[in-house]
Amino acid sequence: MEGLTSVFFSLCVLFLFLLAGKLLRTKVRLFQRIFLPASILGGFIALAAGPYLLDLLPLFLFDTWSQIPGLLISVVFATLFLGVVIPGIRTMWSQGGSQLCFGMIAGSGQYFIAMLVTALLLIPLFDVPPIFATILEIGFAGGHGTAAGMHQVFSELGFPAGSALAQMSATVGIITAVAGGVFYINIAIRRGYCVNLDKRNGIPEYKKTGLIPEDKRFPSSSATVASESIEPLAFHFAITGLAILIGWVLLAGVRQLHPVLQGFPLFPLAMIGGMVVQLVSVPLGVSKYYDRQSFERILGFSLDVLVVAAIASIRLDLFIENLWPFLILMAAGIAWLFFCLVYLAPRMFPYNWLERGITEYGMQSGVTAMGLLLLRLVDPYYKTDTAQAFGFKQMLYEPFLGGGLVTATAPFILVSLGIWWSIWAAAGIMLIFWLISRFSGWTRSRPYKKAR
Repeated sequence: MEGLTSVFFSLCVLFLFLLAGKLLRTKVRLFQRIFLPASILGGFIALAAGPYLLDLLPLFLFDTWSQIPGLLISVVFATLFLGVVIPGIRTMWSQGGSQLCFGMIAGSGQYFIAMLVTALLLIPLFDVPPIFATILEIGFAGGHGTAAGMHQVFSELGFPAGSALAQMSATVGIITAVAGGVFYINIAIRRGYCVNLDKRNGIPEYKKTGLIPEDKRFPSSSATVASESIEPLAFHFAITGLAILIGWVLLAGVRQLHPVLQGFPLFPLAMIGGMVVQLVSVPLGVSKYYDRQSFERILGFSLDVLVVAAIASIRLDLFIENLWPFLILMAAGIAWLFFCLVYLAPRMFPYNWLERGITEYGMQSGVTAMGLLLLRLVDPYYKTDTAQAFGFKQMLYEPFLGGGLVTATAPFILVSLGIWWSIWAAAGIMLIFWLISRFSGWTRSRPYKKAR
C-alpha cells in the first residue's frame, strides 16, 4: 500500500483505535473515575499493538502516524483565536490579570524546577544534555502536538530523543491533569471549596461515561454560510488553512534570521496567522460569519487524532534508555503543579480560587482542553467568571508559553545562555509576576479556602 491510499488507510485504522478507547471509557469504571480521555486509551492500545510490544500491525501504519501530530498541531494552534473577539489589553488585564500572573509563575516554574533538577541531579547522575529539562513544559503545558512539532528543533540541537520523551511527558501530563484534578476536586467538594458543588451535588454520572443523555444534549456548532454555496465546516476549514499559510510565510522569514533557527517549528506562527486573519476579518465584516464553535470542533477533532497518533508512535526504545531521569523530572513537575494548586492558588486569587486554580492546573499539566474539562466539572454552567478570566489570560499567555514562542525557542535559549543563566532568567520571570500580583492587590499572605 503506497501514497495517499496508505495515508487514508492509516487514518481509518487510527479512528478504529479511537473508538476502542471510547468503548473502554464507557465500560471501565476506573477510567470513568479518573476521566481518562478516549484518545489516551486508544493511543495506548495502538502502542501495545506496535513493534515494541505485541508487533501486530504493519510498520507503515506507525510511520504514517508519527508524522500526523507535527502536522495537526498547526491546525490546533491556528484555530485558537479564530472566531474570538479580541478585546483591548486593558480589558484583558483587568479581568484576567490575576490569572495571567498565576499562569506565568506556574509555567515559568516548570522551566525553573526542571532546569534546577537537571543541573543538580540529572546531569551529574545520568549525563543528560541540559535541554533535557525542556521536555517538562513542552510536554505538560504544550502537549503531544507541541512535542511532535519540536522534533526538528531537538534534532537540530543534537538531542533526537527529545521529541519522543516530550510526547511521553505529554502523556504523563494529561494523566496528571485528569487523575490529579478529579482527585483534588473530590476533596474540594467535601471541604466546601467549590462555589457550585457540594457533597449532595457532585459530578454528574454522564460526564463520567462521556455519553450525554437526550435531555442534556446541545448543538455543537452553528451554520453561518449556506450549504448550497459551501459547506459551513468546509468554510471554517478553509479559514484555518489560510491562517496556517500565513504562518508558513512567517516561518520562511524566521528561518532567515539566524542559522540556528532553521529548525524553528510552524505551529506558533500558525497561531499568529490565526490572530492576523481574525484581526483583518473584523473591519472587512467577514468575522461575523465565523462560528467559534465550528473552530472548536476542528480543534477538538485535530487534538483527538493527534493524541492517538502521538502515543501510538512513541519510540519506547528511546523512552526506556532515559527512564530514570525522565521519572525524576516528571515527579518534580507534578510536585510543582500541586504546590501551585494547593498553596499558591488560595493566596493569588482573591475569589473563586478553586475554580481558577483547577483550570490553570489542568492547562499547565495537560494543555488548554484539560483545563476547560476540569473547569466544567466544578463550574458546569460557568456561573463564576473563571471561564472569561481564563480566556483573557490565554490570549496574553498562549503567544508565549504553553506552545507559544517561548516554548518553541526555549531549547535555543538554553543552549545559548547555558543552564544556570537560564535558571536565573526563569526565576526572574516568576519573581516579576509575583510582585505584579502582590502590588495589584491580588496576592495575600493568608489563604481563605472556603468558597466565596
